Amino acid sequence: MNELDSTCGISDEELTERFKEAIRIDNEIKKIKGVPIEKYDYSKGAPYLEYADGSRKYADEINT
Repeated sequence: MNELDSTCGISDEELTERFKEAIRIDNEIKKIKGVPIEKYDYSKGAPYLEYADGSRKYADEINT
């Protein structure tokens, strides 16, 4: 089996775009349901939860 067989003839770029779109759709569904979305703040170097109202709770705030 070669690389094309394992990806059904879809290029790496197309797979990456489909993955990104799937994550975007999942995040939209979570917002509608009011479920927090897991994200990462690169400037602070910390993970956080973003709630539907836009508020954030960082991991160190949640665990304490």
